[in-house]
Amino acid sequence: MTAAEPNNRRYTSRIVVGVDTGQPDAVVQQAAVFAEHFGAELVCAWVDTGRYVIEEHPDGSVSSLSFDPDVVDLADEALPPRLVARLTAALDGRQVAWSTRALAGDPALAIGRLADTLGAAMIVVGTRESSVRAGLQAFFSGSIAVRLAHRQHRPVVMIPLAPVPFEQRLPWEPA
Repeated sequence: MTAAEPNNRRYTSRIVVGVDTGQPDAVVQQAAVFAEHFGAELVCAWVDTGRYVIEEHPDGSVSSLSFDPDVVDLADEALPPRLVARLTAALDGRQVAWSTRALAGDPALAIGRLADTLGAAMIVVGTRESSVRAGLQAFFSGSIAVRLAHRQHRPVVMIPLAPVPFEQRLPWEPA
C-alpha cells in the first residue's frame, strides 16, 4: 500500500478510483480534484482479472490466486511498479492523501466491494476509448462504469477520456 498524507490530516471519507496501466492520468487527476474538494482520501484500486479472491481483509485489500494453474503464484498482490510510479507522478504536488489497493477478479464487482468495505462517498472510473473495438468489447462484457452505476447506491462518476462531439456519430452507430 502506498500512501501520502499531507498535513497529517485525518480523513473521514474516501473516494475510490479505478486505475489501470494503460489509462490516461486524467482519470486519477480528476479523482484527486474531487478528493481535495471533499476533503477525502483517494483510494486507487487496480484489478487483476487473471486472479481470483481467496480472502478479503478489513482494509479492502485481498489475498488472491492466479486462475492459471501453470503460473507459479508468489502471492504478488501489489500494483505493477510501473502503475505505482505513474500514480505517484500524477498525484505529485496534490494536497490529497492517497493509497492503493490491488484487487482481483471482475473489475466492477471488485471495485464495488471495495467501495462498500470502505464506505466510499463515490467511485470514479474512466470511460473507454471511442472505437469500434471498444464498443464491441463493452457490448459483450459490459462497461465497468455502467455495471457499477446500476449496482451501487453511491454515485459513480465517469471521466470522459475521448469524448465524441454531438454532431459526430459514435464509431458503433450506423452510418
